[in-house]
Amino acid sequence: MKGRGFWSDVKKYKVLLLMLTPAVLFFLLFAYVPMAGIVLAFKQFNYTGGVFGSPWNGLDNFRFFFDSGDAWRVTRNTALYNIAFIVVNNVLQIFAAILLFEVAGKWFRKITQTMLFLPYFISWVVVGAIAYNLFNFDYGTINVILNAIGLESIDIYNTAAYWPVILIVVSAWKTLGYGTIMYLAAITSIDTEMYEAAEIDGANIFQRILKITIPNLLPTVIILVLLAIGNIFRGDFGMFYNMVGNNGLLFSSTDVIDTFVFRSLTTSNEIGMSAAAGFYQSILGFATIMLANYAVRKYDKERALF
Repeated sequence: MKGRGFWSDVKKYKVLLLMLTPAVLFFLLFAYVPMAGIVLAFKQFNYTGGVFGSPWNGLDNFRFFFDSGDAWRVTRNTALYNIAFIVVNNVLQIFAAILLFEVAGKWFRKITQTMLFLPYFISWVVVGAIAYNLFNFDYGTINVILNAIGLESIDIYNTAAYWPVILIVVSAWKTLGYGTIMYLAAITSIDTEMYEAAEIDGANIFQRILKITIPNLLPTVIILVLLAIGNIFRGDFGMFYNMVGNNGLLFSSTDVIDTFVFRSLTTSNEIGMSAAAGFYQSILGFATIMLANYAVRKYDKERALF
């Protein structure tokens, strides 16, 4: 419309913009303002000069990070764990959502949803304590049971090979309820007339799931997977740190970029290298989400993020 500009749109949508303000302020304060700290990746930090007064050192922090031999290990672990989480968690969540949708009992469905959702609210600190009481070599529940039936104890906290399976299982257990509810909401929004028509045509439950439920779930699956891919190089620090801690014997299979950065800050005080590792992580995440979105756009523009 002629004469319509930016301020007229602001006036027209002032209520919606006011509702959006808290979210905008949140991301400005906690996501964009801290980005100024990226300069630390290119500086030899000292407390006298501070963030902006410390001398520049070019790419030395990145060189130190890659020459340390840890870059490939933490990058590999971060990516592989997140790929496993995306595949396993989404498959289990979709399966659980379809199962709950097809269950006829209303009360059974509600009770099951509540039980599945409960672990999501349990702190990783508590989960780590539960894991310790299960896996402890001397008095852990698992070893107590093994000893009771005449078997030898398993030294889980000193054996790196066990932890990929443990972490994948724990992640699936903790996030199953949250993801199930999202997929269940998507399923319940599917037009019921499609199911009724399929049932009249003689389709059994498996045919309805394969021909109606799963195809209609695809847009939701794609969006959630794309969002997860954006964080494929960002490990869940709360999970990895509280489950493993600073146990160096397990770093080969459990150390991710986030725990490496934290450890670099707290133990060796390598602020510049920590900033370089964080910047490297952000670049990988940005490149990954752009490539994934490009691939989806090539397949179907309507299902891409942008």
